Amino acid sequence: MPLPAFAVTYDYRCPFARNAHEHLIAALMAGSGWQVTFSPFSLGQAHVEAGEVPVWENPTEAPNLLAIEASLVVRDRYPERFLDLHGALFTARHDEGRDLRDLEVIRGILKESAIDADEVLAQVALGWPRALFRTEHESMVDDHQVFGVPTFVLPGGDGVFVRLMTRPQGDGTVAKKTIETVIGLIDQHQEINEFKHTTISH
Repeated sequence: MPLPAFAVTYDYRCPFARNAHEHLIAALMAGSGWQVTFSPFSLGQAHVEAGEVPVWENPTEAPNLLAIEASLVVRDRYPERFLDLHGALFTARHDEGRDLRDLEVIRGILKESAIDADEVLAQVALGWPRALFRTEHESMVDDHQVFGVPTFVLPGGDGVFVRLMTRPQGDGTVAKKTIETVIGLIDQHQEINEFKHTTISH
């Protein structure tokens, strides 16, 4: 039975988003054929108190939005390059310790991913990627009560925050099985609201 189309939220700062999205990337690159919407979500905005300035309007928060803004340009203008960039940004942040708030770091990652860095950053400077980021973030919050990453959202509005403890290490078969298990639990076992191990296995 094919998986339904689904969305998954991301913020490059979260290691659990890294784990889930590595599984998604590996499975898609292995030919899973799923229809996945990669939905940006700002962990910074999720922690803004009512009445405070939203991150989208706060100049001091701009560097924290940069990586996702660049990813949205690539997702929507260069979709054939998105998975490569998406994985590279997670790798840069979590495996290489690179600062995704630095414009030159983002420029370098774009170039390493065979993407026209000048064009992508020119689009970021126009402002539409931030407006899109805000719209998609707020839609996830308003329509599905999303509070974090990664959240899987299925047609009909079922949203589930998921923490995967493993990485696929590039194994598409493992990745496909992992995501199919997650989607199966969401889609077929809505009676399960919370399922959490008390210890972490190694």
